[in-house]
Amino acid sequence: MDQMTEDSFEPTVSNLIHLVGVCIEIFGVFIIVAGIVWSTVLFARRRNIERHYDQYKIRIGRSLLLGLEVLVAADIVKTIAIQLTFSSLGLLAGLVVVRTFLSWTLVLEIEGRWPWRRELLPTSPIHHTDTVDRMR
Repeated sequence: MDQMTEDSFEPTVSNLIHLVGVCIEIFGVFIIVAGIVWSTVLFARRRNIERHYDQYKIRIGRSLLLGLEVLVAADIVKTIAIQLTFSSLGLLAGLVVVRTFLSWTLVLEIEGRWPWRRELLPTSPIHHTDTVDRMR
């Protein structure tokens, strides 16, 4: 009897994990579609279209970035659900590489910098004068 419960437990857990992965995947697609729809609605309500076009692209890019990150998470969860083989692991690695590259290029397009490059924060006048005073 114990052997029968163990035999049915593993496929049940695997199916449940796969279902969670599919739900995460659906959520990722929803994020992308909702972001595009919301960005388009906001863009269509604007009067000066040329001035707001860059903001429109940025909003769409951000929804794509978030959706891609969720889709990568779904791929990882679904890969855990199946029996790990070198083939499934290679497929996962390929998907992660492609989606990561897409994310990097989207960050470059939106923010004008690579993701691993930190933004230089502007120094406030208070800190700047403190530093100058200390140097004297």
